[in-house]
Amino acid sequence: MKIIILGAGQVGATLAENLVGEQNDITVVDINADKLRALQDRYDLQVVHGHSSHPDILKKAGAEDADMIVAVTNSDEVNIVACQVAYSMFNTPVKIARIRTNQYLKYRDQLFHKDDMPVDHFIAPEALVTNYIRRLIDYPGALQVVEFAGGKVSLVAVKAYYGGLLVGHALSALKEHMPNIETRVAAIYRRGTAIKPLGTTIIEADDEVFFVAATKHIRAVMSELQKLERSYRRIMIAGGGNVGFGLARALEKTHSVKLIERGKERAEFLSSALDNTVVYVGDASDPELLEEENIEQVDVFIAVTNDDEANIMSAMLAKRMGAQKTMVLIKRGAYVDLLQGGEVDIAVSPQQATISALLTHIRRGDIVNVYSLRRGAAEAIEAIAHGDSSTSKVVGKTIGNIKLPPGTTIGAIVRGDEVLIAHDSTEIETDDHIILFMVDKKHIVEVEKLFQVSAIFI
Repeated sequence: MKIIILGAGQVGATLAENLVGEQNDITVVDINADKLRALQDRYDLQVVHGHSSHPDILKKAGAEDADMIVAVTNSDEVNIVACQVAYSMFNTPVKIARIRTNQYLKYRDQLFHKDDMPVDHFIAPEALVTNYIRRLIDYPGALQVVEFAGGKVSLVAVKAYYGGLLVGHALSALKEHMPNIETRVAAIYRRGTAIKPLGTTIIEADDEVFFVAATKHIRAVMSELQKLERSYRRIMIAGGGNVGFGLARALEKTHSVKLIERGKERAEFLSSALDNTVVYVGDASDPELLEEENIEQVDVFIAVTNDDEANIMSAMLAKRMGAQKTMVLIKRGAYVDLLQGGEVDIAVSPQQATISALLTHIRRGDIVNVYSLRRGAAEAIEAIAHGDSSTSKVVGKTIGNIKLPPGTTIGAIVRGDEVLIAHDSTEIETDDHIILFMVDKKHIVEVEKLFQVSAIFI
């Protein structure tokens, strides 16, 4: 596939890194020559220096025969115009734009279609991050929660702790402990290394366990691996930007929410726009302010300003002063591994949330959901099986007879409204939604081919 990425920032660079090894022809466009040079030194791709929305630059990048343009510059307007130019001048089949401004998103149904602004898919990073954090709040103790098939199935990552019912026991004991609940362990990471989950595998404390289950059973399965945390009630948010505002608005009806915003004018807007959130003007790393607002009673402190260092420092301070749990928005991917699991309980990467949404539209085959996991090393996908036994590599076959790439696990199948946890004897039918986990995403091309229907399959 020939893909042009407009913007060599963190999202554009991470997307290029994800796609360049997957039999794609990648060209990156940016006005910053240094960023382009750094990308070209690291990866096998083409670069074009110039303004992403200019017709001559897009032509130079190969827009005339590109399959897709992904506009992820820092300007919504440049992204939108680039899609318009790609449509009007080059008839590019697929056009994706990153759009942050709520005023555009508010009127997306009227604005974004072929007759007006021809953006085929748009990515709203702030909304993605807000939803991601909201799911973590809904499942206390989870490190990651991603949903498939309209929310019917979830893949959850948890850390196994001493005291968990399953710790020190084989995975096969799950069925004995929960005879009426089906679940499948998709992957286990032990000291950072993936190990294949077998029935005889003994769960150890500090294992990072990814499991798949019907969403309604998630908390029951979590209780087997760690002492179930009580539901979060008191939330403190540091930062009143789009993410902080969206979180407060999503949580204030069901939680007690306090929000700290440094800017007086922005704080006044937040106070008027939010119904049940208490807004303070101040610095979230001010120990006196945190003490005055009873930080020791806070269930979750969530730092979501635009400054990584400010988020980290305020979260570390909040934790030391008694906050039960801390979540931090971190843009620099290198910081995530350094911090998560210490005084920062969960590090949230907006780039990974954005990349997951972009990959959903880029993957070949009928792949309808993609989640980039473990800092981009692993991937979970939802694919739809089409065709019949003569045109499909999976339809009509039992899971045990499907040749999956190394490190790939089928966790669950959604058939209509029914959730089927995968077993070797489960036979795949046409239109099944299949949830897969890949320990190593370098095998994605092989997985895509499994779900591509052939005119005739021999």
